[in-house]
Amino acid sequence: MDKKKIKEALEKAFEDKGKRKFTQSVELIINFKGVNFSKAENRMNLDIFLPKGKGGKEPKVAIFADKNTGAVYNKYGVDLIIKPEEIASYSETAKMKELVNYNMFAQPNLMALVAKNLGQHLGRIGKMPKPLVGNPEEIVKKARSSVRLVSKGKYLPVMQAFIGTEKMSVDDLADNAESIYDSIKKKIADHNFSSSYVKLTMGKAVKI
Repeated sequence: MDKKKIKEALEKAFEDKGKRKFTQSVELIINFKGVNFSKAENRMNLDIFLPKGKGGKEPKVAIFADKNTGAVYNKYGVDLIIKPEEIASYSETAKMKELVNYNMFAQPNLMALVAKNLGQHLGRIGKMPKPLVGNPEEIVKKARSSVRLVSKGKYLPVMQAFIGTEKMSVDDLADNAESIYDSIKKKIADHNFSSSYVKLTMGKAVKI
């Protein structure tokens, strides 16, 4: 994907953005050809890091962890720490509604307990926590600045990805768009990309 063309499309999209009472999101839309996404091997389930962040729309991060691990992650600003003895209580409707708004991680030894108590709901909506393995600071940083692309519904040959907000510069949005494209390209070959667009929430799609 030509970065110059991405920037030109973004600039055109911004020309027509108008004034809104909210901060508009910016999306990259990619259409594919010759790929049957109804086949399990072709479906996408990618967590993609946006190198220039999310323009103020960073999600909250929750972890399922014991006291010691929770203390470590608390230093890096994790938003919610759920202890082993608290996991079952999150099956309650009110708590579950709160929980799905977080990016979630769990200590490997607690994954089975989470699955037992919350798996029926979280698994159905693709929100099961990822294993809490690696550098704590990097995990929290990437959790706040990553997007997840998942094939779902009718498995149409199109993918929409958040790349930032209208508050961000065209250069930063273009860098994030490149990151999305490069990650998808590792799974789907270049010749299967049909067309690409950028779009603000209330704006028209602009072809790249």
